[in-house]
Amino acid sequence: MDIAQLALELGSGGLVGFTLGLIGGGGSILAVPLMVYVVGVRNPHVAIGTSAFAVAVNALAGLASHARGHTVKWRCAGIFAPAGILGALLGAHLGKAVDGQRLLFCFALLMLAVGALMIRGRHDEGIPGAACNRENAGKVVLYGAGTGLLSGFFGIGGGFLIVPALIAATCMPILNAVGTSLVAVSAFGVSTAASYALSGYIDWQLAFLFVIGGVIGSLLGTRVACGMCTRSGGTLKTFFAGVIFVVAGYMIWRSI
Repeated sequence: MDIAQLALELGSGGLVGFTLGLIGGGGSILAVPLMVYVVGVRNPHVAIGTSAFAVAVNALAGLASHARGHTVKWRCAGIFAPAGILGALLGAHLGKAVDGQRLLFCFALLMLAVGALMIRGRHDEGIPGAACNRENAGKVVLYGAGTGLLSGFFGIGGGFLIVPALIAATCMPILNAVGTSLVAVSAFGVSTAASYALSGYIDWQLAFLFVIGGVIGSLLGTRVACGMCTRSGGTLKTFFAGVIFVVAGYMIWRSI
């Protein structure tokens, strides 16, 4: 491997980790296109499987930083993640049966829809004391299972779906949703990666380099996220949506 290729892989991993630490999502929506269009992975299913593993490990690094900042709602994570794991396993099984290029195109359309929802609710600061209880537990389980299904189907960590899902189910502020989402991102990623690994769809060398770059990026991203939310949660939501729109637009353009 030449130095330029090594730099591309480490740099791409760093960008993925930074995005995970910053907005709790976007890791896979960046990792998959970066692997396909920048690193040069030819098989979309290999890009999806490899990114699932790398994002799961990078999410754990970001989770450690958020846990130290006390932004994680652990009870919500404990309800949301198990439901999502079951959905992710089913979704991964279904996703491997779909043509890789068509999967990427559908993935981009889903991103546009989620970005629009985040822009619509950007001025809603959430309820700081929001928590998971008997009244909303059913909704949290339902959102968790649905998000996990989509996560597994598209081979993504699912953070860009989990964050708005947690906000919708519990009305928690976005910074808490970001921190809490990383528990589910890690769980979904491991579940999806295990399924793809059994089918031989993971490039382990590339995954290792993405993890190295991603751990460094996630620590920086978490610091920036905390700084942005001290000013306004709406700023972070707008940035979150902006990242989604840009990447989705590029993926649709390449697919067409």
